[in-house]
Amino acid sequence: MRQLVVLLSLSLVAVALAATPATAAQPTPSLTDIEDEVMCPICGTPLNLADAPQAERERAFIRRLIAQGQTKDEILDALVREYGDEVLATPDSGGFDLAAWLVPAGALLVAVLALGFGVRHWRRGRPDAEPDAPPPELDPSERERLRSDLANYDL
Repeated sequence: MRQLVVLLSLSLVAVALAATPATAAQPTPSLTDIEDEVMCPICGTPLNLADAPQAERERAFIRRLIAQGQTKDEILDALVREYGDEVLATPDSGGFDLAAWLVPAGALLVAVLALGFGVRHWRRGRPDAEPDAPPPELDPSERERLRSDLANYDL
């Protein structure tokens, strides 16, 4: 009976540990992890490439938020509140910014279709060529010259 109680207790502990929220397992963000996802509001370049004084202030702001133990999503939300939507390196998923996602995808689709049609046309050959037409006959002097030339290469 005692073994059953111990086994039951251990299973309850295992279930409780497995049920911990996934947010507790999130790693602590780093400045380099966030820098490539945000922009410098002054020069409009990714923060990891920017050298403007405002970029240094933005980095200091991010470091403070990391020191406070905030998650990456919380830091990105704080950056948007502080600097506006333009601080994010990726466009929104709605409105006019949706075109930033759809236009490249559409262009890629058109390029793939054009390449597919081009390869299909290329594999078929020219439409005016007869695929099974025999080669033209050589006249006797050309045939003899070809035989003598090929005889030079026989070993």
